[in-house]
Amino acid sequence: MEQEAVRWNIKVSRDTDLTLRTFLGSRGMKKGDLSRFIEQAVRAHVFHRTVQDLKTRNAGADPDELEVLIDDAVRDVRAERCVKG
Repeated sequence: MEQEAVRWNIKVSRDTDLTLRTFLGSRGMKKGDLSRFIEQAVRAHVFHRTVQDLKTRNAGADPDELEVLIDDAVRDVRAERCVKG
């Protein structure tokens, strides 16, 4: 299922542009692959920052308590999937 795309207008340095286009070209990617690369990079960066924020937030938490919370969340998601599926 493809989502509706939105257009971004961004500016990067000439050096960044050349570096990225060289990188993409060396892997056989074409001009249209730039959008996919940027989307993947943004998703990866947001995911990484979210994980780091969670680690910082939970640094002082009791590991056993966190394990219980995770188990409860997993159980809830699985139960939800069984009802939908």
